[in-house]
Amino acid sequence: MEDKNLSLALDIVSKLIHGEEISQNQKDTRELYEEYNTNSEVYDITKSICKKLNICVYEYENSIFATAGENNRVFGYSNDELKKEIGVRLNKELFVCYFIMFHVVTFFYNDTENQTFNEYIKIEDIIRMMDESLAGIVSELSLVTLNEIEENSFKVIALLWEDLPVITNEETSARAARGSKYGFSKMTMNFMIKQDLMVENDGRYYPKKRFQALVRNYYEEYKGRLYEIMRQSEGTRD
Repeated sequence: MEDKNLSLALDIVSKLIHGEEISQNQKDTRELYEEYNTNSEVYDITKSICKKLNICVYEYENSIFATAGENNRVFGYSNDELKKEIGVRLNKELFVCYFIMFHVVTFFYNDTENQTFNEYIKIEDIIRMMDESLAGIVSELSLVTLNEIEENSFKVIALLWEDLPVITNEETSARAARGSKYGFSKMTMNFMIKQDLMVENDGRYYPKKRFQALVRNYYEEYKGRLYEIMRQSEGTRD
């Protein structure tokens, strides 16, 4: 192993850990991208370090991105940290935000073709999807294979969401709170913007390259139990 290659790999890992994009199209990271893409030793060292750190590395459109691996307590968020970051206080409120994120991802993800078809999403789209899916899941709970904790969790989410007004008089496009469906959706999208996953323009939320990389890679690998439950629920209504 050459010291130069180790140094280059560490530079790449350092930038990825700090949430930076390493891209062929960016002047300040182009050299690192080329080393990662053409130098097998730099590539192998980078992947090995990230694996040890439980960090997933994804390549998309001549760029490299990273995200914390499953149960990564160092580079990921704990539930309490995530609640503070989003602006909610209770676990059930956080679960609603998780569910919103899930719908945002599936809005741009096609399981069959693995393509992004929708250009942008609006808060109205999120509220509609949440209304439809929660009503459908709750009505079909007896037909979906759930354990007791999962069933209770969906009931809690559905009840909280159902009791919320669509929007409160105090809310504006620039301000959101936990008192409405609009508020929960807006807070969740604000969090995704801070994570460099979305960009907002005139009430429309457009996915950034980082989001698309995660959707096409991380989601396919880690979509997990929630995806399975949603597919079961959809199947009972077909």
